[in-house]
Amino acid sequence: MEKNTENVPGCANCPIRKKAEAKPQSFLAKLWRWHTTWCPGWKAYQAHLAQQNS
Repeated sequence: MEKNTENVPGCANCPIRKKAEAKPQSFLAKLWRWHTTWCPGWKAYQAHLAQQNS
């Protein structure tokens, strides 16, 4: 079985992101959205997703 050698940012499997998406009005979701405004990992994840869709 081959492993995916592509460098995928940790946001893809982040349990905090998943909880925030499940309850978008929670404090955790608000904290998550604030976090994504400056997090370099989130920006790398968004760039990775954009590259996949191109």
